[in-house]
Amino acid sequence: MSENGHSETSAPGSSWALVTGSTSGIGRATAVGLAQDGYSVIVTGRDRDRAVETRRDIEAAGGHAIELVADLGDPAAVRGLVTRIREAVDGPLDVLVHNAGGGGFAPTESTPEEMFDAAFNLHAKAPFLLTGAFAPAMAERGRGAIVNVGSLSTSMAAAGTCAFQASKAALSMMTKSWTAEYGPRGVRVNSVDPGFILTPVNEGVRHMYGTYLASLPAGRGGDAEDVANAVRFLVSPKASYINGATLTVDGGKTAVVAM
Repeated sequence: MSENGHSETSAPGSSWALVTGSTSGIGRATAVGLAQDGYSVIVTGRDRDRAVETRRDIEAAGGHAIELVADLGDPAAVRGLVTRIREAVDGPLDVLVHNAGGGGFAPTESTPEEMFDAAFNLHAKAPFLLTGAFAPAMAERGRGAIVNVGSLSTSMAAAGTCAFQASKAALSMMTKSWTAEYGPRGVRVNSVDPGFILTPVNEGVRHMYGTYLASLPAGRGGDAEDVANAVRFLVSPKASYINGATLTVDGGKTAVVAM
């Protein structure tokens, strides 16, 4: 049993999806959406109460999920999560969504080394460890889908965000490396790069971005479901010939030059 009393057991015959950072925002919308698509979902994040809420949302809609709380910024916790998943789940893990993100922002000369390390632990090392743990079994079965949730930081820069952007760029390169490694054995690896997405993290400052959002070709900021739907498409059979690609979900931001 988990600490909240929920049994950490798999549903018989389930095909599983692991969504990191699935306790809020894009991750939560993705977890709920994949459950609607028929996957049993492993919900994971740092906040136990929000993890339980996500699992209950999935179950209320008729899906199946378990929650396994872990701080993916801690490599030891990532390794522990791998062990706990293997103990709790007896079906195949067919989908892996690297969504967990966060971190501080500061000019390079003011960035503490701890902030730099935290960004790379969360955005690069955690996906690296989880993929190394679960992608080989996908390749053995000849099927599986991995989606890295990146950032527009992989193609355009902003001052004061070097550590964050560099770590997201590393994740973007992993998409290509894993395509080379696992693509020939039936595993598809793609990226989704969100633009400005209105999530609980930035909802309180929505008013500060009115002019910016109105300038986007879409005329609005994105919702978590906009990104979640892109992830759901990339893991679905409809995207069976898409591998090593990046799908930008930014309302047209990177396609149009401001004049």
